[in-house]
Amino acid sequence: MDHLRAVPSGAPSSEGAPEGAVLGDLLARSARGDSQAFAQFYDATSARSYGLALRVVRDPSQAEEVVQEVYLDVWRQSGRYDAGRGSVIGWLLTIVHRRAVDRVRSAEAATRRDATYHQEINPVAHDATAEAAEASLEAHRVRTAMQALTPIQREALELAYFGGYTHTEVATMLDLPVGTAKTRIRDGLIRMRDALGVTTS
Repeated sequence: MDHLRAVPSGAPSSEGAPEGAVLGDLLARSARGDSQAFAQFYDATSARSYGLALRVVRDPSQAEEVVQEVYLDVWRQSGRYDAGRGSVIGWLLTIVHRRAVDRVRSAEAATRRDATYHQEINPVAHDATAEAAEASLEAHRVRTAMQALTPIQREALELAYFGGYTHTEVATMLDLPVGTAKTRIRDGLIRMRDALGVTTS
């Protein structure tokens, strides 16, 4: 990400303002082609972006690539940010999380292709094949159930369970009170349970 770090940086002009206001101003200036503002935006947010990417992909080099791709997209599409749909940091981390999950899914797909090739040249016992099929079916059911959630529930659940973040961390990332974050996660889990047909004793 040297080409991003090479852009000269400086202190945000709105000193003392809430972080969300500062980031919103920097993003708006970036949308107008202000590379100085973009450098400041990057410096203020890249550590959190990298931390989230690393927790999802579990590999430092892969996390760096995810973050680089995200900030290139942000630079090109910063004008698409809609303040009415959430905080700047929540918007950014959602992009990071989605891109990181895509990277994981791509790696899993490559692994499955390798496994398929291996099975074709080395026949697998019936029991192992049945177990793999069952696991694949369960993963499909979970993905389908996730689509039944509202966007805000899905976002909170993805951060909490796929990203590995605590309720407090999720609340910070989404710029929400902790109680609200917990409610979104709880409601999402209830809808997931209903969609999966899980019964409680």
